Amino acid sequence: MNRIREIRLKKGISGPELAEKLDITPQYLYGFEKETRTLSADMASRIASIFEVSVDYLLGRTDVSEDLHHVPGWATAKDKRDFKKMLEEDEPVMFDGVPVSDEDKEKIKRVIEAFFWDAKEKNKKTYGRKKNTDE
Repeated sequence: MNRIREIRLKKGISGPELAEKLDITPQYLYGFEKETRTLSADMASRIASIFEVSVDYLLGRTDVSEDLHHVPGWATAKDKRDFKKMLEEDEPVMFDGVPVSDEDKEKIKRVIEAFFWDAKEKNKKTYGRKKNTDE
């Protein structure tokens, strides 16, 4: 089963509901679900954001669906992209010259994530929230 349809059904969202959120017709959406229409990067990002999953999960590249489960409700789409970009650097993480295990990298990412969102929130409170037109 197509991952978009799978997540949509799991979340209890109808095709017309999701199509409306995406500002497309249900037929256009069903083209993605039936894989008769190519999903653009922008559309994949928008759908992943609505479902609160990573684009990689949406496209079936990973089975880890909860990439964004610690994202605060006030975070904009740009905030999420900034954070994801920061974490996607695929350089090895070293500690005292010893590579850090994948499990420990995940723990470190969670700590960094907490600091990142705390700093973003403080910045928005201090300098105000700018209108984001790409949400």
